[in-house]
Formats: sequence, C-alpha cells, structure tokens
Amino acid sequence: MDAQQFLAEFGHIANAPGGIGKLRELILHLAVQGKLIVSTASDVSSRVLLDEVRAIKAELVSCKKLPREKPYPEVLRREIAADAPSHWEWVRFGELWQLLSGRDLEPSKYNDFKNGIPYITGASNIDNGVIAVNRWTPDPVVVSITGDLLITCKGTIGKTAFNTLGEVHIARQIMAVRDFSGKLDTGFLKIWLDGFVSQLVEKSKSMIPGFSRDDLVLAAYPVLPIDEQSRIVAKVGELMALLDKLEAQQQACRKLQNVLRQSILQAIVSTTSPHELQTNWTRLTNNFGRLFHTPEDVDELRKAVLDLAVSGYLSNPDQLDEPSSTLKAKILAAKVRGIADGSFSRKKHVKPEKLEETVLPAHWECITLDEAISTIDAGWSPACLPNARDDENKWAVLKTTAVQVLRFLPHEHKELPASLDPRPQYQIEIGDILITRAGPRNRVGICCVADTAPARLMISDKLIRFHIVDDLINPRFVAVCLSAGEPGRTVERLKSGMAESQMNISQDKLRSITIPLPPIEEQWRILEKIELLMKIIDSYSERLCKENKLAAQVAAASVSSITGIAIEQEEEPMKAPQIELIAPLRLGTAPDIKAQAPLATILARHHGEMSAKDLWQRFGGEIDAFYAQLKTEVTHGWIKEPTPAEVREKPANMVSA
Repeated sequence: MDAQQFLAEFGHIANAPGGIGKLRELILHLAVQGKLIVSTASDVSSRVLLDEVRAIKAELVSCKKLPREKPYPEVLRREIAADAPSHWEWVRFGELWQLLSGRDLEPSKYNDFKNGIPYITGASNIDNGVIAVNRWTPDPVVVSITGDLLITCKGTIGKTAFNTLGEVHIARQIMAVRDFSGKLDTGFLKIWLDGFVSQLVEKSKSMIPGFSRDDLVLAAYPVLPIDEQSRIVAKVGELMALLDKLEAQQQACRKLQNVLRQSILQAIVSTTSPHELQTNWTRLTNNFGRLFHTPEDVDELRKAVLDLAVSGYLSNPDQLDEPSSTLKAKILAAKVRGIADGSFSRKKHVKPEKLEETVLPAHWECITLDEAISTIDAGWSPACLPNARDDENKWAVLKTTAVQVLRFLPHEHKELPASLDPRPQYQIEIGDILITRAGPRNRVGICCVADTAPARLMISDKLIRFHIVDDLINPRFVAVCLSAGEPGRTVERLKSGMAESQMNISQDKLRSITIPLPPIEEQWRILEKIELLMKIIDSYSERLCKENKLAAQVAAASVSSITGIAIEQEEEPMKAPQIELIAPLRLGTAPDIKAQAPLATILARHHGEMSAKDLWQRFGGEIDAFYAQLKTEVTHGWIKEPTPAEVREKPANMVSA
C-alpha cells in the first residue's frame, strides 16, 4: 500500500456519508491482501502450516471425526490479487475450516423457558459480535460449540459472532465455522470473513438475500504464518480502535451541529418581529452547510416554516383585508343556515381544544373545526386488487399513502374488483381536505388537499374528508394548520390506540381542534410565502444531496484507487461484467449426477462446446446469474477455464437482453 496515497485520500473517505464504514471495509481488504504490515516470513513457513493442517484433517477423516470430501479444485491465478505476498499459499476455504450449515426446528422442538441448549435462529440473535438467546431446545440437530465463528447466511447476511455459550443449535439462517486443526488464528478468520461478506452481499440477487455453502467453501483463502496472522489481527484491532475514536468524534460534532441547528430554528420559530425573523433567517442561510448534514435535517426547517406560518410571522396585516372577526361571523352564520335548511347535518357538541400556547396576531381570530366544517365523512375499504388500475374507466380506492404532508398522490390506490359495485358518493373531488385517521402513529393525522381529482377514485374508510362552510377558509391553509404549530401538536395528542402500530383519530376529536383564522386575503399571502420559502429550502436541500453524492463518489473512487476494486456505475441496471468471453466454452470433468451444474449439462448436450453468448441464451437466466454460475462450474472443473486473453467489450444488447 502506498502510505502517502492513503493519507492523501483519508479525508475524502472519512468525511463522506458512510465514510467510516468504507474505511473499515478498506482496512479489512488491505488486511487480507497483506498490505497492513511488513512481512518477514519465508515461503517455507506458510507451506509448513498448510501441510500440518492437511495432515490433521486426514487423520480426523480417517477416524471419521470429519466427513470425507471430494478433492477441492485448485485456486486459479485470477482469483489471487496480483500483488499478494509471494510467500502466502492459497487454498479453498473448505480445506482449512469445517463449515456446519444450520437447520430449522419444528415449533414443538423448541421453547422459551430455558429448557435445553440455546437455539440461535438468525440475525436477530447476533448484534455487534454478541449472541442473544431467546429460545432453547432439548433436541438439537446441528450443534455449534465454543470457539466456532457464527455467520448469518440468509436474510440479513454477514453478521458474525464467536460462540462463547457452549453447545448451541443453529437454524438454517446460520453457519458455523470451526477450526478443526487448532493451528489457525480465528481472529484472522473473522477479518477475512467480514471482508468477504461485502462480496457475498453483492452476489446475492434474490428477494431474500443469502449465500450458499459453496460460496464460502470454494472461496480462495490465504495461508500465512501464524505469527503474521496474529500481527495482522493486532494491526486491524489498532486501526479499528482509531476509527472508533474518529467515529465518536464525528458523532460529537453531529450532536453539536444538531444543538446549533435546533437553537437557530427555535430562534426563528420564537421570533417576535419581522426584523428579528429576517436576521435569524439570514444567519441560517449563511451557515446552511454547517447546520445541515443530511436531507432529513432539512425537514426540521420545513416544519419551522410551517410553524411560523400558523403563528402569524410570515405575513403582515393589510388595511384592505376584510377583518377576521367579519369572516368568522360569516362562517358561523352560514353554518347555522346550513343546519337549518338541511344542507349540513347537525353533529353532537364536542369540547373545544383551545389554543393555549400560541400568541396570535391581534387581528387574527380562532375557530374550531366543528364551527367551520360543513360536511365530514369517511370512505369505504372493500377488498381490492393488489394493483393500481391501468385504465381510468375502472374504479379504484385510495390508499392512505395517497395522503402525504400537504401533498396528494392520486396514483397511490388499488383497483376495485369488477365484481363489486362502486360507491360514487366517496369519489374524490378537487378541494377535498383529507386526513388519515387510522394506522401506525406516524401515519395518522397526515393532512393534505386534493388538488387534482382523477375520475372514479374513492376515499377509503381510513381517510376522513371534510369541507369548510362555503369555502370561506382556504382549504390549503386549513391543511397547513393541522400539520404544524399548536394545532398540529393537538392532532398528535388526540391520537389514541392500544399500540403504536394501531392508532386512530376520530371525527369528533378532529372537530374539536381549534385553528387560527387570519383574513382570507392574508391566508393567500401566507400560502404564497410558504411556497417561496419551500422553493428556497428545496434548492438548499438539492445542493446538499448533490454534495453528499459527490462526496460519496469521491470516497468510492479513493477506495478504488487504493484497492484496485472497480466502482460499480449506478446507471447499470444489473451488476454485470463489462466484458464478455469470446473464446468457446468447453466441457471439463463431467459433473456428478447430483451436482448443480446446469451449464455443463447444456454443453454436454451440444457436443461439449459452445460460445458464451449461446450458452447464456440457453441458460435462460439473467446475465449476472449466468456469470456467477459459470465461475462456480469453472472452479469445480466441470467447464474448462476460458482463455483469459480472449475477452472484449460486451455489446449492449447482451446486457439489456
């Protein structure tokens, strides 16, 4: 490793989003390539260690303490880094380590009252190298023992921990790696395995990520003198400890940054004059890069703007505006008339939730939604098809996700089955004020206005829809009030339910909420100011995203320049190789009838030879899966290794086919 290059790139990597994680991966990569320490070992010492392990394994196999295995294929030169230490030996992982694959138990075979031995079921039992137990079994099938290194291989893969509990049963989501010879350093094993995990993650393409036994036992593993292994383990520990300190310092800086950001946001929200607001806003924009680290941080600023809006700090009174008192009187009078003539239904009285924390401008009034609402209802939730409709002539029901904070997403819906009759009375209309009434806590009380109304879209019964008497209050201003400030906090307080995942807010509670009532003209000015400020915030947020993305790209390029690992391009829909083999693929050793060798089987049916492209097309899988399978079968010797020199740029049609 070029120390000067590493030091030059260190800052780019460390300060990028996820940079500490990249540095950890880099250390692991350099460790297993022999680039963290100066080696003084001879060629003989690695060979002697390998011979000792092989001799011990042969004896254990002869005593039937280890199963007899087929010979492993030799490690190919292309599987070894060109600049790997010359005195290291390379063999297949399975030659040096015993690998136990777990097995799931029937529910009747385990319990949760500490009867039997621990039962380790998956990633939930492993956290930061520590094993947690919540199940036990008196009837184990696959038993791991103290000293084994456990690794998750299904679902959340790559979590590792040493077994310090004695005998434990492992489920199929777990593999146990065992040092049968007692000659190897399990600390070095963990370093190698943690580094190899990233490759396993990239290789996994299924909906449930995972890797197979062959992925691990057939991997190329380095054999190096035991004292060198120990020195590498010590150096990795030293560097990881330094990264821990750096990470702690970064977290302390982030914490300070959060405090400063909260302080200035609080100053903005607590402003008492337009001049003070302008001063604090200028201070914030001038220090945006120091105060905001992630796009999520910017959400706090958006909320602060809305809080200011409903507290009266984004607008000034105008003598030409109709007074709020006159507006309120119109609303109340229209409500009485509507109830009298039957236009509006009479609702039971609700105790109003007053505004007690907010000091509103003197010329503003307050009004409860019960006083302001003309109509209020919820929709219908039939059993719909899982898909969105493909034709607006079909009926559909809006999902709750159609309602986001001040945003209406009509494409979030499910198609109504043709067997069910629609209920047109629930069809969405422009100007409907929508609020989610049921679901997880963070999704209840979300409010927006329908600014578009595609035909034949109905609201579900998890949405409350209401309108303001004679549209005398701007519906968008109502939605802002229910999303911010004291009214927004009231919405949060009025949620109820038995669990965080099953919360609710009723129509009666919604009607009890009090909102500010500025003159209608001022409502429009407030909404225009919100839109202007949100555009400014969006531009800052977009810049922050671009800067973070660029920093991540620079970090990735830095890692690539040090390790030689190519950077994957985001534009690639599949992580396929950028070259294709143009040498013919030829059948090697015939695979066993039970072997998973689909490519060799196809070759055998076609006289033992075929071009890579033809073989891929007959294979029928995606290109990345084809290359992964080809590598496996070449490694086993079932297909002869193609001539390395005969490669060329892969044509676009082979990638996109």
